[in-house]
Amino acid sequence: MEAPVNKKTFPKGGPREKVLKHGVAALTDEELLALFLRIGRPGIPVIELARELLTHFGSLYWLLSADFKQFNAVRGIGVATFTQFSAIAELARRYYYAQVMSEPHLRSTEMTKTFLQSQLDGEEREVFIVVFLNNQHQIIKSLRMFAGTLSHVEVHPREIVREAIKINAAAVILSHNHPSGLAEPSEADKVITERIIKSCNFMEIRVLDHIVVGRGECVSFAERGWI
Repeated sequence: MEAPVNKKTFPKGGPREKVLKHGVAALTDEELLALFLRIGRPGIPVIELARELLTHFGSLYWLLSADFKQFNAVRGIGVATFTQFSAIAELARRYYYAQVMSEPHLRSTEMTKTFLQSQLDGEEREVFIVVFLNNQHQIIKSLRMFAGTLSHVEVHPREIVREAIKINAAAVILSHNHPSGLAEPSEADKVITERIIKSCNFMEIRVLDHIVVGRGECVSFAERGWI
């Protein structure tokens, strides 16, 4: 039997009732966050606490991307809440991975961007991901191939080609993150992309895109006309 609703925490007409009547998509960011917080602080209802957190961090995105030091600066928010929110972010990451891997093919650049952003958000160093596809653009697998520092990752085109041949991939999508938050590709990004394209061309492997992930934004080489 489901436990009774704590009316002091969620009054009549609150988020839980709203979900039952209208579905979870009808919730505001504050109401959705309040469901996970469950309780407020002494003298502060949970909805007000949720509003305070969103105001402090700026958005749900920045809230779920915050590290423990940033969380610890907010009064009344401790280890339990931080670990819970970190788990929510990881759950979303795994959900997007499972969703994309279950699709017959990548339907759009936007879908690809959403997937790659979910995989690279919150990384504190540069990580280079390669998505391997067959000749019908169905995903064979997505692999984190290289990891580096805050501002640099060393990428080896031969390793990408070797992996593509091993799993019989016909095409690849490249992606890496900028921990600084700015998604605009650097000259070094453009140079390594050209090197990878040249290496892949020798084995008739197509490079479909290179997507650079920043904080809340992505840049697609294909959309810019660079590939």
